[in-house]
Amino acid sequence: MIYDLLKKNLQKNIQISNSDLESICHFFKPKTIQKKEFLLTQGSVCKFEGFVLEGCFRVFTIDKKGNENTLYFAAKDWWLMDIDSFLNQKPSDLNMQALEDSKVLLINIEDKLSLYESVPVVEKLFRIMSQKAIVAWQRRLIRNNSQTAKERYLHFTTTYPNIVTKLTDKQVASYLGITHEFLSKIKKNT
Repeated sequence: MIYDLLKKNLQKNIQISNSDLESICHFFKPKTIQKKEFLLTQGSVCKFEGFVLEGCFRVFTIDKKGNENTLYFAAKDWWLMDIDSFLNQKPSDLNMQALEDSKVLLINIEDKLSLYESVPVVEKLFRIMSQKAIVAWQRRLIRNNSQTAKERYLHFTTTYPNIVTKLTDKQVASYLGITHEFLSKIKKNT
């Protein structure tokens, strides 16, 4: 069933009844995204929080010089959103592009707020998920400030081997904050 992966993901974070899981799933709508298609572009408002069922997305910004800076990748069983734009309904600084044909489940802000009211355990669930996301961001910032580019590359490739196979070297370099040429040198010496 289309919602099975979402249910398993939610159950990893909190004990939740089957009836509450069914209620939550009711609010998420499936969407298919083709390879290279954008789910969100800079300047538009993020009207969804998403869960990836299949495929992989790159979340990135484009600076004034036209350089792409990758914040994260979202593959199967990952969450996808611009939390600032979604919560505050303001223009996004992010782009979300499918790196391959993908399927997602999306919930809009109105439905999420309604879900908080109708299924109270959802607030606890998303608080726990938000805390885990903040921890992950903090760890990444620490790695970026304390590890060499080679160490960051090795961490990325060993932690996310299924994602690495879907990416170009240019995308990996953008995520690591290094040039494509420098990544080539690292890979040659690894």
